[in-house]
Amino acid sequence: MITNYELRINNYVLKKSKIKNYNMSNKKNVKQGSQDVEFAIAKENFKYIAIGVGILVIGFLMMAGGKTDDPSVFNPDIFSFRRITLAPIIVVGGFGFIIWAIMKKPKE
Repeated sequence: MITNYELRINNYVLKKSKIKNYNMSNKKNVKQGSQDVEFAIAKENFKYIAIGVGILVIGFLMMAGGKTDDPSVFNPDIFSFRRITLAPIIVVGGFGFIIWAIMKKPKE
């Protein structure tokens, strides 16, 4: 006969018909109902990601335009420094900023 038994399923331990949750992490937990929910990305990182998306939007808006009203007339404005060089650098920088924002360790 087994008098002291223990059954482990995921993070829950069942001991003599009592369920206890053993959470081993040291990170902050957000209470939602009776369960602990831990987000992979902190609130601070989401702010940085939003800034990165804003940088991307600015870069793509800088690339827009340069069309001509008459299809038989060439508009050299499509090859301007802003559309060919500056805007793609800003877009790549925006993607790099977003990657940094995702990887950044939040303050404790």
